[in-house]
Amino acid sequence: QVQLVESGGGLVQAGGSLRLSCTASGRTFTSYAMGWFRQAPGKEREFVAAISWSGGHTHYADSVRGRFTISRDNAKNTVYLQMNSLKPEDTAVYYCAAANFWVPGSSLAGDYWGQGTQVTVSS
Repeated sequence: QVQLVESGGGLVQAGGSLRLSCTASGRTFTSYAMGWFRQAPGKEREFVAAISWSGGHTHYADSVRGRFTISRDNAKNTVYLQMNSLKPEDTAVYYCAAANFWVPGSSLAGDYWGQGTQVTVSS
């Protein structure tokens, strides 16, 4: 079992940047794949990005590819989401997720979830 806590959300103008962090605690010795999802009001939760335990494999949703970068620092038990060139449609609650199994190239099915952090992009 693992606990996830997100941070770094806030209000930014369109075209700006923001970096989200997710710190894991608990069974951090387990080789979890990590990912980010987001959910806007009235919409389904959607996949954003995923990264393997080693960091050697990443996958992005088409809507964020080229603008967002996922990375991780296992020594700090932390995964990051660097968001550049933000657009108003990026506004959502962003959730960190961990999975026991992940097939690179596909979206990640989360086994554990954080509480979410709000990202608001003004036009």
